[in-house]
Amino acid sequence: MKHQYCPFCTLEACEIIAETELTVTIRDNFPVSPGHTLIIPRRHIHSLFHLTEMEQMAILQALSDARFRLSEMFAPDGYNIGINDGAAAGQTVMHLHIHLIPRYRGDCADPRGGIRHLFPEKAVYWEEKPLNL
Repeated sequence: MKHQYCPFCTLEACEIIAETELTVTIRDNFPVSPGHTLIIPRRHIHSLFHLTEMEQMAILQALSDARFRLSEMFAPDGYNIGINDGAAAGQTVMHLHIHLIPRYRGDCADPRGGIRHLFPEKAVYWEEKPLNL
């Protein structure tokens, strides 16, 4: 069921870069890197844990397809894949969406720890030594 106030339920056709019966893929309106992409189930649900088995497979296929296109278009050196599931986890649009964030060598001083930097004091878990990128 679509919700009239949900930005992911009311997408314009021109915003959609790929779609299937169960998913839509768009560029993030507030990208953290070139190519930042969102993979969204068509059904209005807020949590990854509410996907049906068919939706799970479709979301993973859409994620893989988006990564392939990003690799061709932007040639990133890596990716961060993230889901903010629930308000306590930072979810602001209560319609499940997966962030596929291309990463580029040198886009930050030390990318080690990745998403662990949500809690900077817990991010560094390795012995301090120079990073060889």
